[in-house]
Amino acid sequence: MSNPIQNSPQLDLSYLFPFELDDFQKEAIAALEEGKSVVVCAPTGAGKTLIGEYSIHRALANGRRVFYTTPLKALSNQKLRDFREQFGDEMVGLLTGDISFHRDAPILVMTTEIFRNMLYGTPIGEVGTSLEGVEAVVLDECHYMNDRQRGTVWEESIIYCPRNIQLLALSATVDNQQQLTDWIRRVHGPTELISSDSRPVPVEFYFCNSKGMFPLLDGSKRRISPSLAKSSRARQRGSYNRKSGVPELADIVLRLKQRDMLPAIYFIFSRRGCDRAVGDISHLSLVSPKEAQILRDRINCFIKETPGAARPKQLEPLAKGIASHHAGLLPAWKIFVEELFQEGLIKVVFATETLAAGINMPARTTVISSLSKRTDDGHRLLRASEFLQMSGRAGRRGMDTIGHVVTVETPFEGAEEAAYLATSKPNPLVSQFSPSYGMVLNLLQTHSLEKAKNLVERSFGQYISTLSLVPAEQHIKNLETKLAQVEAELGLGEDLDINTLEDTLAEYEKQQQRLKQEKRLLKTLQKQAREARTQKMAEALDLAAFGTLVSLRGKHVPTARKSDSPPISAVLVAQTPSPGQAPYFLCLGRDNRWYIVAAMDVVNLHAELPRLTWVDHLEMPEMQFKLGQSRRGDEITEALAVQIPELLVADTAPEVVNQITRIEQVEEILATHPAQKFGKPQKILKRLSRRSAIQKEIVDYQEELRQYLERNWREFLNLIDILQEFEALDDLQPTKLGQATAALRGDNELWLGLVLMSGEFDNLEPYNLAGACSALVTEVSRSDSWTHYQLSEVVQETLNRLWSLRRSLIKVQGRHRVEFLVLPERREHQRLSAILEQWAGGVEWAELVKNTTLDEGDIVRIIRRTRDFLSQIPHVPHLSSTLKDNAIEAKNLIDRFPVNEGVQ
Repeated sequence: MSNPIQNSPQLDLSYLFPFELDDFQKEAIAALEEGKSVVVCAPTGAGKTLIGEYSIHRALANGRRVFYTTPLKALSNQKLRDFREQFGDEMVGLLTGDISFHRDAPILVMTTEIFRNMLYGTPIGEVGTSLEGVEAVVLDECHYMNDRQRGTVWEESIIYCPRNIQLLALSATVDNQQQLTDWIRRVHGPTELISSDSRPVPVEFYFCNSKGMFPLLDGSKRRISPSLAKSSRARQRGSYNRKSGVPELADIVLRLKQRDMLPAIYFIFSRRGCDRAVGDISHLSLVSPKEAQILRDRINCFIKETPGAARPKQLEPLAKGIASHHAGLLPAWKIFVEELFQEGLIKVVFATETLAAGINMPARTTVISSLSKRTDDGHRLLRASEFLQMSGRAGRRGMDTIGHVVTVETPFEGAEEAAYLATSKPNPLVSQFSPSYGMVLNLLQTHSLEKAKNLVERSFGQYISTLSLVPAEQHIKNLETKLAQVEAELGLGEDLDINTLEDTLAEYEKQQQRLKQEKRLLKTLQKQAREARTQKMAEALDLAAFGTLVSLRGKHVPTARKSDSPPISAVLVAQTPSPGQAPYFLCLGRDNRWYIVAAMDVVNLHAELPRLTWVDHLEMPEMQFKLGQSRRGDEITEALAVQIPELLVADTAPEVVNQITRIEQVEEILATHPAQKFGKPQKILKRLSRRSAIQKEIVDYQEELRQYLERNWREFLNLIDILQEFEALDDLQPTKLGQATAALRGDNELWLGLVLMSGEFDNLEPYNLAGACSALVTEVSRSDSWTHYQLSEVVQETLNRLWSLRRSLIKVQGRHRVEFLVLPERREHQRLSAILEQWAGGVEWAELVKNTTLDEGDIVRIIRRTRDFLSQIPHVPHLSSTLKDNAIEAKNLIDRFPVNEGVQ
């Protein structure tokens, strides 16, 4: 669907942007003018924001509005400041959950989650009152779809957004940008991909060790530098002291200064590491005397305007152009550092990775202190996209002709890992789409189950899954082709159906099984007969005189080993000793061969015939008297051997004869069986077996594909089951509890709804309510976090009464394999909520900070999360008016400096 104002007059680009635009910027603007949605993928710092600014100018010129969404509140606040300066204060509004003003402004900056929440209140595909007059929605930092916690919000926003609103997705370079574009085109409407791989400022990569700073890559920029490759091989062989190669921090900074590579962002993946680095080089001064004076004046002004927000230990380093930047700092201090850095007054800022996530702080150089980091999944090498995001901060457009990225040797990584990351492609976007209680309830309030399923199955994850399953689907087609070939070989068709063939072959196979059983029985009977004969023969041989005629056949008779071999007629000549109790027997055969045999090899003893007396005078042969031995006789024995008559063997045991007859009967049945008309039955049986195996493989693959494609929908249905079990849904209709839960936003909306609707919080005083609510939304990431404060008895007892409800929810979630957090995770974690109680009770900030191990930034974040939750309560239906009034008062109590200083 085209934008209804696509034919509006084109704006004067030379007036809006008095400099030459890059080709990708011109192409994106042209696509917007055609009324298409646009996905822009380009390196960090390439100028993607300019396209967003153009969409704002265009909307304003048409008397319409623009929503500008970002993944982070801090980034939203920065965009607010930028747009106010550019378009005027009254033209820009802000919505970030805990802050809301000028919400009807033409330019409304918000977090992506707020935009998604707006869409929940509007039937999918329609324009609700909150979206009236909106021409375009800018999705800044769209690659945040990769974020495990926030990714679902991005996908929902794109799926639910009305098709007549243009989407402008601004993303860092990702590997599957075409797939992202194709998906948006499928779920939203005509969409064009505009991509650029070129950086506005070229980047050189370096590797720093204790010996100096060296180019990381060779002249092709595709491989590691030969000189570094040599040392890397030595490192791998173990002929290298890893610790000796690690450079000192001060040496790195001084090298940067000497090479005119400042200002620099120095990435360190821990807050403590950033603050420690500031102290480690605080003896250095990186600014000129004039800059130092400006810094001192700015610092004094900051302290005067925002008393209590300064970091006392970092004031002196800051005056020397050195600072840290991480989530543990107060927002006011971080903003101050950002402003000084942007003005070029700070020369080195030690920052955690979060600074790379969209905050506008370009530098001449970025230093990456380590190529690995600790994560929830353990210690791992940086991903290519993480490395690119940080390195993308190097090179200031319009200020630097070249940017520098410095990687540093550590005891764990060297130049080879650095070169690998510097030459790697960016990672693809991976869908993090996952249904939540809020999603289920909000969709069921306005949609049928069938429509909800359709929406869930429009996710980016589903689209990627469909593409990734193409090989599997092709495999199924190949199996179906093989199945058709096998059925053709079986002759299946109008003249022969599979049931007739299977029934006939089943009867044939039944007779085959009978034949096998009869043959097994024959072997048993033959064995029994042999054992009986051997026992009888051993007794007879013990009494037999030498010269007695015998018949030989068995495993110790080389010329008659097989059971069907003709027996050898022979004469018993002598007994020979054996290792066991039973003797061996020396026999001369009619074939003039000597044999050493055991009783089991004598199949008949002919006592009824006269003995041959000449054996009494026969000389023993020269041979080894070992069982199974045989040798040729001489001329004398040859003349005697011819006197041995041809002997008849005794009849086979009658039970064996009868069994052989039964076998012959079954063989006759098989030979004349109707299955023979289809061909060789054995071959047909193999083909039928092959057909069954192929059919099973097809069914298994199809089920596996179905399960894979429907995993999100199965999770959605599991959440429905849980909501029904807790009576938040009556069949598929949200109850009062369900309606209350649908109005809440959090990690586990059902838990929040159950608590608020339980009435347990209704009579808490506002400052107690702040503490109790904090316990529900505060996740304790460090087990060593503590506070001197104690929760009040009334809050402690209130929370304790909720533990049985908490256990019940966890149990039901576990049964349905749902893993949403139910906070607090442990009873001792509740104690940190005492911080909120004290803050709401009027304790001063400095006193609050003294009584906990939490960083100031963490305290602010906990208070703001609680404030956000409290601000939701007045808008939740079916809650008591007392609770709503107390929530408003509690919010006001905690919303004071430095918590509320994020936006002026």
